Amino acid sequence: MILLDTHAWLWWTTESPQLSEKAKQTIENTPEVGVSILSCWEVAMLVSKGRIALSLDVQAWIDLALQRPKVRLLQITPEIVVLSTRLPGDFHADPTDRMLAATCLSNGIPIVTKDQKITEWNHISTIW
Repeated sequence: MILLDTHAWLWWTTESPQLSEKAKQTIENTPEVGVSILSCWEVAMLVSKGRIALSLDVQAWIDLALQRPKVRLLQITPEIVVLSTRLPGDFHADPTDRMLAATCLSNGIPIVTKDQKITEWNHISTIW
């Protein structure tokens, strides 16, 4: 399994050219693709703030995006919450990124992300 950062999930679902070819190939060749419940929240927040526009109501979009083959919704567990406060090294303060990183560590999976702060952290495997 791999975890998709929120932007990677959006771009994969909408078939955006912003998704790198390596990320696209990795997603296509991976049997199970994880999406954090936090990414659902983040998409809804981006829509509510007018930072992104979707072709459907955000609830309908999320419901459809989570029904794609191979997609598995990953919940936030108490272990992930605590781990997000104990990340090794010097990880930045963004709470969503901290939860995503903790999700990867907890599940032993890489993340598909373009986020330079995550890719430079070097405590989880990143794909872009």
